[in-house]
Amino acid sequence: MGEWGFLSKLLDKVQSHSTVIGKVWMTVLFVFRIMVIGAGVEKVWGDEQSKMVCNTKQPGCTNVCYDQAFPISHIRFWTMQIIFVSTPTLMYLGHVMHIIHKEKKLRNYIQKQANCQKVKLPKYTNDKGKVEIKGGLLASYLTSLIFKIVLEAAFIVGQYYLYGFVMVPRIVCTGYPCPFTVECFMSRPTEKTIFIIFMLVVSCVSLLLNVIEMFYLICRRSRRIPKLRISS
Repeated sequence: MGEWGFLSKLLDKVQSHSTVIGKVWMTVLFVFRIMVIGAGVEKVWGDEQSKMVCNTKQPGCTNVCYDQAFPISHIRFWTMQIIFVSTPTLMYLGHVMHIIHKEKKLRNYIQKQANCQKVKLPKYTNDKGKVEIKGGLLASYLTSLIFKIVLEAAFIVGQYYLYGFVMVPRIVCTGYPCPFTVECFMSRPTEKTIFIIFMLVVSCVSLLLNVIEMFYLICRRSRRIPKLRISS
């Protein structure tokens, strides 16, 4: 779990600058992805190649069959998925940090220029420094959600086309250096299938949360527009 510490600390900073749905998405990411991969998946999938048995002892044939069945390990695939899906959120965090820094400097300038009438007021932060998701920041947040939705869906489809959603115990392969059509058998296929389905469900939940959050922000923004027109 140590290698996930840096990413977890960065994503934890986004918590205070997200919606309630965004906080739930963070929980799903931390508990049901990062912790599960670190605590359970690595132990289950650690023997996927070493325990694979083939009906030949031809050197190199087992490696060729494994590579044919799994172009990329499930663990590495899910790790890439977490990193890629988290990247838009980290980009949004960078935008938030830039705005907080800029408006902090603006507040310091206002305090020094108290007698000046024409001073641009902070737009995205209140007196306590809390960020309000609106304007350009809202556009940045929605953009990150769109990218997360696209990436999440792409990884779900990619997993299906790479190796499906069920661990088939028997693998049939041909090709050099295998001398004939070789049958290989994976270890603990049922247990691995359970983890595959579990990670698929978590991906679908994460995708659904992103879609709900996007529509939530759009609806909240559409309700604010009439109020702004009335007040003006």
